Amino acid sequence: MRVKQSFCLGVFLFSSLVFPLVDYADAQRGPIESECRDRYLIIYVDQAIASQGLRVEAIDATGVYPIDETNGDACGYTRSFFNMDGYIVLRASYYSCHTENQNDQLFTFKFNIIATDHLSKQAVHHVAKTCSLPLPWSDREVTCEENYMEVTVQSDVQCTLNGPSPKKAWDSTLSVAQASMVSGWQVMFLVDGNEVTMSIDDVRALGYGVDVTANRVVFRSPYMQPHSKIMKVDGIDVVVIRATMSFRQKWMAKMVDVSAACTMNPADFDTETRRVFWEIPTVMAPLVYDRSEFVSKQVNVGVEGQLLDENVWKARGYFLDISGPMMHLSVPFGAEGGYRTSLVLDNAYNEFYVIYLYYEHLFMDGVLETRHRIARAYKSPLLLQYPFTIDQTVLEEFVFTVYLGNFPPDVELVTVRLNAETFSVSEAFQSGYTISEIPHPNGTHAYIIKVPFEDSIVPRMYLGEGLLQYSLDINYTLNIMPQQDSYYHLASVVALLKDAFPPDFQAICTERSIIFKMAHQNLGHVWEVTIGNYPLTPELAARRGYILQNTSQSLTMEVPVFTTGYIYEEITLNHFFGTFEVLSRDAKTLDIQKSTAKRCLFNTDELIVCSTDGVMTVVASLAAAIPSLEPSRTTLLDKNCKPWDTDTTRVLFVFGMNTCGTKVLVDDQYIVYENEIVFHREFEPEGPPIITRDSEFRLTVQCLYEVKSTNRLFVDKMFKSETPGFGAIKVEGSSPKEYGKVHESTPIHSDHSYHTASHVSSSYSVDQSASHPNGYLASRVHIANVVPSTQQAPNRVQPIPGHYGTREVAMQPLVLKLFLVTMELAREAALPMSLVAIELLMQKLPNMDLAASIQPLVPMELTRVEAI
Repeated sequence: MRVKQSFCLGVFLFSSLVFPLVDYADAQRGPIESECRDRYLIIYVDQAIASQGLRVEAIDATGVYPIDETNGDACGYTRSFFNMDGYIVLRASYYSCHTENQNDQLFTFKFNIIATDHLSKQAVHHVAKTCSLPLPWSDREVTCEENYMEVTVQSDVQCTLNGPSPKKAWDSTLSVAQASMVSGWQVMFLVDGNEVTMSIDDVRALGYGVDVTANRVVFRSPYMQPHSKIMKVDGIDVVVIRATMSFRQKWMAKMVDVSAACTMNPADFDTETRRVFWEIPTVMAPLVYDRSEFVSKQVNVGVEGQLLDENVWKARGYFLDISGPMMHLSVPFGAEGGYRTSLVLDNAYNEFYVIYLYYEHLFMDGVLETRHRIARAYKSPLLLQYPFTIDQTVLEEFVFTVYLGNFPPDVELVTVRLNAETFSVSEAFQSGYTISEIPHPNGTHAYIIKVPFEDSIVPRMYLGEGLLQYSLDINYTLNIMPQQDSYYHLASVVALLKDAFPPDFQAICTERSIIFKMAHQNLGHVWEVTIGNYPLTPELAARRGYILQNTSQSLTMEVPVFTTGYIYEEITLNHFFGTFEVLSRDAKTLDIQKSTAKRCLFNTDELIVCSTDGVMTVVASLAAAIPSLEPSRTTLLDKNCKPWDTDTTRVLFVFGMNTCGTKVLVDDQYIVYENEIVFHREFEPEGPPIITRDSEFRLTVQCLYEVKSTNRLFVDKMFKSETPGFGAIKVEGSSPKEYGKVHESTPIHSDHSYHTASHVSSSYSVDQSASHPNGYLASRVHIANVVPSTQQAPNRVQPIPGHYGTREVAMQPLVLKLFLVTMELAREAALPMSLVAIELLMQKLPNMDLAASIQPLVPMELTRVEAI
């Protein structure tokens, strides 16, 4: 009798639970997708359409058959235990029960996928796929799937037996086949030296899968069947089932060894090296008849059902050692080919790593080739992760560039808080910030955010010594999908720019001006030169009378005396000190970083200084008086107010605007404080009358303040202006002499009081018809449309600070005007202020809101208002 022996061994390439990593890495799947692999069909089902349940039916020519846990293992169907990327993974062997097989080369599958969604709506999806064999069959192929072992053997391979053990086993099997009176296929199991023979039907009833095709014999066994056993192979647990299929027909017997062996040891994880380790025996003894004839042809590794080229898996950090009895395969945590899944536990970010490792060993046992395939799904323990940031800022670009990584696909950046402002990713883009997602080959991704240094949300600080600091605090909000758990990550970056010195001026005094000069510095756009609160621009210089020259190397500014910005001190008849200050400030924060002030001595001619504190300083010449006057005999309207100093032709008066008989007049634009320098002639001795055309000499001095700037008063000592006034001097009783021009006053900066020095020709009319109650002649000044000239240079400076008054009351311009008018009327009528305020102001105020604003002025204990 002729005995035909054949066997086949192979390693099956495992499929992915998620996106395959080679040709399929970037594929965008629909709800259901199917793909052909080397030895099976893989089907992906979106969990979103099957959240409440999934059923699968296989269809062949005989009908429709449900696939479940009871028959899936025996029939070659696998529903993976690991679902990744939101997909359920189904696999069907090319030799699965209801697959149409055409000569072991073409395989046709038909399924009904019945999915129930979260609304309990059920939908049936039809899947039909035909796969051609991409890789020729080896003599024997052994595949270790998740839920079963499968052996396929070429049925017509001739074999030569070597060694006593194989020959003894085959002799035993042959004797059983010859003694059997049943024609057809039988299966004999060898368990602990005992032989158990069964018919195909009995074997199938025990949960095994058996099939004979045109060219191959197929045997399939779930793990841990009664006829299998666990044995040690080089210290590794291996599940082994020894089975032989025999066929007897008349005088011929045919036997096929369909034994299978699969390792049971899981992959391990080293927390120190953060690598996955997997060990596999180099020689799988249960599959080798004669170890002396064992020849290893090739060892391949891969993931997710795809073999990898050696250069590829080495580039990913995989390591394979096949030098000893054990093959050692290790993979770094998070390496390409696996999948990282994120969790937020106790407000901490954690990850675990899942990878489907694939091992294939092609070896010879005598003259026959075996292909052994093992796929192993591994899930790491939960690891606490620390996302990292890298400051990739290039200072020359003036842009913060911050890298945040690395994250698995289930992590999404949703918002960023940049210093004090929060933006979604889309809002950040609209606001001019760039947020880019950076994909990596291993399936992870990172984010890069770019924020310009000079953006409004970025604080800037000058540290001195030419160091300029920009800082950015970032709070990332990341969501773990699909559960929408939020995780927060904080990062801070700082950029230091060198040689960022603020403008530095050198100053010199001239006879009638101060000249400032500076060399242009690096990062000039960062700084701003100001005069007080006002940036120095060509327009400002032209308006105020500064002489500005700006070249590519330097800036020169000449500031004539009596132009806006001076502080006047120690004013005497001979000289005075004028100080002018130039500030260098941060153009963004407005913080002053450097001040250059120059104090120069100037000769005194004539001037009038109007202080924000209500002090008027006047140096006036009496040389125009005809006949000549004796300066020491002059006074103000109040005869008790005499000059501080005199010489042969000039007088120096310094007095408060609420003293010395000063009068106040108001219109919609200006408040005018006016006094007079009066010469008092001595009584002539008795004698004949002298007829003369000489008029009485009067020199009117005035300080004008804008109403809008004088919106706070000190009631008891009434004066407070936020900006300096401008002055005018007019001689009565002689030919008018022009001393200067009326010009608008503008504040220099609000931290100080100011004086404005000017010589001004009056544009007011004088009415001498009114007599003062105290007996002297009063000149009532009527404002005659005073409009500041826009064609003349400004005449204002900063003063020495002073303090007047005790009770401060905020007033609107209209209320202020009425109040001052009332005060004037009260003074002229010699009435208590409270009576006038109640009877007059309440009648003139247009509404109760304004009336209410005057109430703080009513309860003053003033019985008489003196000159203000």
